[in-house]
Amino acid sequence: MGSSASAQYSPTPVFQGKIGKTLEETQESRPQTQPKAPEGAPNVIWILIDDIGYGASTAFGGLIETPNFDRLANEGLRYTNFHTAAYCAPTRAALLTGRNTHSVHFGFFASTSYDAPGYDGYLPFEKATVAEILRENGYNTFAVGKYHLTHPSDATQAGPFNRWPTGRGFDHFYGFPPETGAGDQWHPILYRDTHRVIEDTKGKHVNELFANEAINFIAGQKSVAPDKPFFLYFAPGAMHAPHQVSKEWIDKYKGKFDAGWDKYRETVLKNQIAKGLVPANTKLPPLNPGVKPWDQLSDNEKKVYLRHMEVYAGFLSQTDYEIGRIINYVEKIGQLDNTLIVLMIGDNGAEGSAREFGRFITTDPDDTREQVLAKEIKNLDKLGSESSSALWPDGWAMATNTPFRFYKGYGNYEGGTHDPLILFYPKKIKDKGGIRNQYSYVNDILPTTIELAGAKVPTVINGYPQEPIEGVSLAYTIEPENKNVPERHTVQYQEMTGSYSIYKDGWKASFPHDRHKRIPTSEERWYLYNVREDFNELNDLAAQYPEKVKELAETFEAEAWKYNVYPLKDDWVVKNQNAFGNARKIVLYKGNFLSRTSTPKFYNDSYSITANADVTSTTQGVLFSFGNVLTGISLYVKDKKLVFAYNADGRLIEVKSDKDIPPGKVALKAEVLYSNNGKNKSVSLYINGQPSGSKNLGKISNASSGYDGLEVGRDLGTTVTPAYKAPFEFNGKLHEVILELLESPKLAEEPAK
Repeated sequence: MGSSASAQYSPTPVFQGKIGKTLEETQESRPQTQPKAPEGAPNVIWILIDDIGYGASTAFGGLIETPNFDRLANEGLRYTNFHTAAYCAPTRAALLTGRNTHSVHFGFFASTSYDAPGYDGYLPFEKATVAEILRENGYNTFAVGKYHLTHPSDATQAGPFNRWPTGRGFDHFYGFPPETGAGDQWHPILYRDTHRVIEDTKGKHVNELFANEAINFIAGQKSVAPDKPFFLYFAPGAMHAPHQVSKEWIDKYKGKFDAGWDKYRETVLKNQIAKGLVPANTKLPPLNPGVKPWDQLSDNEKKVYLRHMEVYAGFLSQTDYEIGRIINYVEKIGQLDNTLIVLMIGDNGAEGSAREFGRFITTDPDDTREQVLAKEIKNLDKLGSESSSALWPDGWAMATNTPFRFYKGYGNYEGGTHDPLILFYPKKIKDKGGIRNQYSYVNDILPTTIELAGAKVPTVINGYPQEPIEGVSLAYTIEPENKNVPERHTVQYQEMTGSYSIYKDGWKASFPHDRHKRIPTSEERWYLYNVREDFNELNDLAAQYPEKVKELAETFEAEAWKYNVYPLKDDWVVKNQNAFGNARKIVLYKGNFLSRTSTPKFYNDSYSITANADVTSTTQGVLFSFGNVLTGISLYVKDKKLVFAYNADGRLIEVKSDKDIPPGKVALKAEVLYSNNGKNKSVSLYINGQPSGSKNLGKISNASSGYDGLEVGRDLGTTVTPAYKAPFEFNGKLHEVILELLESPKLAEEPAK
């Protein structure tokens, strides 16, 4: 199909009729501006779960109940040898384009990008997304949830919008800001298409909002065009931190994991062997570095860590329930038999990586472990609520990654890259509940979908000549007689923050590099595994087969140069990868919103905030806010006073002006000065240029945005301070807010000790 049959790029077709001087002499011909889907083409739903291990859900032997995942697996096919990239944005880039991560410029995140082809964070138009391809084939296309592939410099209302979801083939988008990788589950920042939506969610969890929107998209489309297929990309924020869900879901798991993570691993491995999801000879790996045996934990540690797991389990079950609502709706309208559902239970492994103890409330950095535990015990009922930002301890991440080692972020280990895959398509899949063991990678999903849908990849899309798909269709594995055919995806590299590996014909060479320093540099070398015989890579054969190591190392080298993997980098530096660049002075206006990734990084050094406004004796409200209940800053007016709130390390410090704000035109300013290399901070307030109060904040961390962003004239979501209720919108006339980055005063530096 050429580009002339495109829903996005529709040049006027050649007139096929005949023009006469009169209507009687004219032969009409309606222009065919829209493509028509292949006869019987299925609806397509891709579901991508975030940050979850191979051994979490009951669908793959885990102990967290996922009846809707189980249903899809029992009526479809389980793929036991499916792989993703080790982080979310790279996986999503490969998934949506059918290419390798570095090949589409997402070797890491756009927010931490640097200017080399494999890492600049701009998806090439020459490598179309599945939405662009399917829309060219007569599909409606919808994206709900997490996108994470728009560069922060494009993610403001200045655009450009061609790399937002609606610019890359989706008719509609509803989800988190398109450049962000996570969001608060109770107070989400949400966009519809290219505009932020301010909605009263009435206390609904974001998973429920996402499911509602997905159902609405399908209902609206099928009401108007019942014979036209749809493509839904459903990617909730679950199970990414913050782990947040209602108490009713958490309490379902009370006491269910009391045996601890060691017993969890043993039980899950037995389940996986019994279900045929791992080879019968699979053994548990040793505990990951830094993880203690369960029986060596204190009673308080066990109490806190169990609650973490109960929250995570409730969160996953609730996610499964909301996905079930979508599936049930498709069944209700009679479309399920002709719907291809691709369920990917993980965009990488479970998240651990240098968080041995987990976290859910902010605590003083000088607290001892016992003091932190005491605070956590005291606040345990908050875990999962809007007042927490929960990420569990490494031990549970390790356990739910059973039977693999390590976590999300490790490109060389299966624990970071090996995830469950389920294909469901009643019209085509006859081997209900079947298992497939062929190697596959996330870029295989697009060509699999295209083949099963009977679609074609145009040679030109939107005027851009298309480069080849790099994944391999899995359609060859679907028929029962083909369940044991040789794999067709025979070579695949992995790389993430300097750790890398290469898979080739059942062998895997792995080169660990750990930016968290859990793997010492002395262990950085090539390791070799026969993963057909050693499923979870416990037996290093490098010394035994040096020629095989050499062969695979050379294969990696060739793939790395071919797909833009070089230069390797292991840092995670968040530069000013946003629309503001290195600007030192930024003028903002009321109603402005910037998500946490598109906000200038003003909070890493001294800064001032100046609001120019007209006020009366009754004026109040927020002038500038950044962050939420867990961490952030707010400059606001209340009771004729100017107040600056600074929230970090579990402490809220408020500085109030010692003079009333006079009515009329005023300049209201807060100046935050860093000293002692940023460890100490002070705040000074000014009204019309005159000093009006100050406070030394002492030793305190930088207040950051949490999962919120920057608001001008209000504070949405959970507020930085309990001194007001959201949104506490400024009711005076706010002309502008000037954010200025300052140099830290050298005279305020303390002498080196």
